[in-house]
Amino acid sequence: MASMFLNAPCNVGAIKHFDCKNYVGLRASSNQKLDCVGHAIKAPTRRRFIVRASERRDESLKKMGLSDQECEAAVVAGNVPEAPPVQPKPAAPAGTPSVSSLPLNRRPRRNRRSPVLRASFQETNLSPANFVYPLFIHEGEEDTPIGAMPGCYRLGWRHGLLEEVAKARDVGVNSVVLFPKVPDALKSPTGDEAFNDNGLVPRTIRLLKDRYPDLVIYTDVALDPYSSDGHDGIVREDGVIMNDETVHQLCKQAVSQAKAGADVVSPSDMMDGRVGAIRSALDAEGFQHVSIMSYTAKYASAFYGPFREALDSNPRFGDKKTYQMNPANYREAMIEVREDEAEGADILLVKPGLPYLDVIRLLRDNSSLPIAAYQVSGEYSMIKAGAVLKMIDEEKVMLESLMCLRRAGADIILTYFALQAARTLCGEKR
Repeated sequence: MASMFLNAPCNVGAIKHFDCKNYVGLRASSNQKLDCVGHAIKAPTRRRFIVRASERRDESLKKMGLSDQECEAAVVAGNVPEAPPVQPKPAAPAGTPSVSSLPLNRRPRRNRRSPVLRASFQETNLSPANFVYPLFIHEGEEDTPIGAMPGCYRLGWRHGLLEEVAKARDVGVNSVVLFPKVPDALKSPTGDEAFNDNGLVPRTIRLLKDRYPDLVIYTDVALDPYSSDGHDGIVREDGVIMNDETVHQLCKQAVSQAKAGADVVSPSDMMDGRVGAIRSALDAEGFQHVSIMSYTAKYASAFYGPFREALDSNPRFGDKKTYQMNPANYREAMIEVREDEAEGADILLVKPGLPYLDVIRLLRDNSSLPIAAYQVSGEYSMIKAGAVLKMIDEEKVMLESLMCLRRAGADIILTYFALQAARTLCGEKR
């Protein structure tokens, strides 16, 4: 029970306008009686009064009705209320050696010793506003589970997608990026379905903008979902990915998406010169307001496997190493950064995320543009699998991995954990 002690020396005059009968809880600590005359307390001898708080800690101390001047006069006269005593130093366990303090001027642990201090000095924060939610869509009405990505679905574009977006918006995630599962019958070597104005992606954009006008919609600009070869570009008969011809198709795709209402087009193809060409194409059609998020440093990674199952977009032959970056390379990313900046990119993205924190930091330190990181399907599925096997705490590892991406320098994170992480963060704040 908290208490406030009041020392009353014998030479202090009566406290006027104070009726002890009206203040329950003010009592003498001895058997001596208080002389109560009218509205004054006379203190003929030194007394110690204890003003006790309620037995319940959550109730405040009762006020005595004293003015500021009366409180100050009492303190000046030596009638100082006592606060609770300092807590005793906790005892060390038996057997702890007795040692002299180390002569340290700097002890970093001082700033970590309580949750409040740690929060005060936290350098990196994580919020739902940092997330872009990747969503897989298809022509069907039902949501189809993706086996390699527990908790993820191919969403029916008219039903399940709207429900998922609503859930995300409820917890502060108002940015999504769309990835289509295109019917095989619509795929072709040149990927012409990519710029069909009434294709799956444009229709979906129009639907989302009609329902949620303030939703920020990112789109993927690449041919692999539309290619019968499964590559990001047009494939020549000798297996070479044709750069400039592919860029021509990508420009038409980006313009089609912008017409439907896309806010940010995101070329993920890694063709040379595509950012500048897309910028010119958008501007020529009056879409100067549409942003470009370039996949600046997209590596030929083994972490993409579950994603390709989700879209059924595995390359029919070969790999993507002639256009995606070598995972062994670091400095090469700066070549891509300089080109994308010069060509008009608005956002620079690194993919994958967690295995490439050094590259995220490289871009952050060398560019003033916003930096995005893509926590890819393999990263997501590894955390999910580890949690199922009870090897890790899913929630803690999820949040730590996202915080690491932010700490490395990412302003936004494309993550399949967007909804789950936002719910957790909102729960923590409550």
